[in-house]
Amino acid sequence: MPFEVSDLMTDDAESADKEYLWTLNFGPQHPATHTTLRLILTLDGEKVVKAVPDIGYLHSGFEKLAEDLDYNQYVTIVDRMNYLSPLANEIAWHHAVEKLLGIELTPRCKYIRTIIAELMRLHDHLLNTGTSALDLGAFTAFLYFFQQRELIYDICESASGQRFHSSYTRVGGVLYDVTTAWVEKVRSFCKGFRAVHAEVDGLLTRNRIFIDRTKGVGVLSKEDAINFSCTGPIARASGVVRDLRKDEPYLAYPDFDFKVICTTGGDCYARYLVRMHEMLESIKIIEQAIENIPSGPINVDPEGKAVLPNKSNVYQSIEGLIHHFEVIMPNRGFPTPTESIYAATESPNGELGFYITADSTSKPYRARCRPPSYIHFAVFPHIIPGLMLSDVVAVLGSLNIIAAELDR
Repeated sequence: MPFEVSDLMTDDAESADKEYLWTLNFGPQHPATHTTLRLILTLDGEKVVKAVPDIGYLHSGFEKLAEDLDYNQYVTIVDRMNYLSPLANEIAWHHAVEKLLGIELTPRCKYIRTIIAELMRLHDHLLNTGTSALDLGAFTAFLYFFQQRELIYDICESASGQRFHSSYTRVGGVLYDVTTAWVEKVRSFCKGFRAVHAEVDGLLTRNRIFIDRTKGVGVLSKEDAINFSCTGPIARASGVVRDLRKDEPYLAYPDFDFKVICTTGGDCYARYLVRMHEMLESIKIIEQAIENIPSGPINVDPEGKAVLPNKSNVYQSIEGLIHHFEVIMPNRGFPTPTESIYAATESPNGELGFYITADSTSKPYRARCRPPSYIHFAVFPHIIPGLMLSDVVAVLGSLNIIAAELDR
């Protein structure tokens, strides 16, 4: 049924003179949404009385597609969920699959995935911070940060062969080993990043206009952050001290020294500060990993037949070719336990988890995702009433909503 203005009325709205209330569609095609989502706003002049999120404009059936793809093929789908940090989605998916299969990664693979995960955190935060500032009129910060994102694209291309949807991880490992040149490229990026970060910090953090547009706007209390199941920078900006890299360590994170960044403001400015400081912590993690990356194989021993063999073995031996055939062909595959598991990683936006039900075949019986954007979008109607129409852009940007996660 179509939305009616009467459906959007609240008790507060009804107490006002309804003659002065009007409805505004914010999206689904609006430059400040950064994606395809719709907000139905009830306004009293320029004051927001109520907001109703309307999702579904980017529905692609991501979860249902898992039932027709094997555990390696599905990585091409999760790549496209949070398209700001696609490799972080791959790592989360295969982290869950490896928990299902009881696979322990090699030390070198753990370090490579950890470096990639932190690069994706930077990639996501750079875009969110840059575009959020752009929406509020700060154009220069946007240019500085997007130039850094291009460098991360180059690093991803050097590792996987593709800049964007890399499909780099595999069950039990990664597609290609990293080279010395790649390590030097990452080291060079880290060396130059801090200077650019300091430039943007000087442009925004004490900028009077930026502070006026973000401080005290879109406040989410610690209690509400917990009740709404918020995670990531959204929760930590409200004083919730939780980070899966520390609380439920995975990959190589136990080997590194880094801080969990938290503050108690709970507003758009606090969320900006958390992301800015998290970027510096990510650089610290990457630098530690680069200097201590172990030698050895990148994939686990494929004797269990759940892991693809090396391409050299496929091309040069009949055993490798048969092994590859057995894993890839739809009427073959590898057996899985008949059970259900849930596993999650600390993605740039928060807890990204996958719930997998396996039925002993090489394809999931069911696969469900816990995307942070879906949780955080539910917060928006709670924190926006009483603010001005111009604040909608600031609050939406600080929540970093990705529509492909909403409409999975």
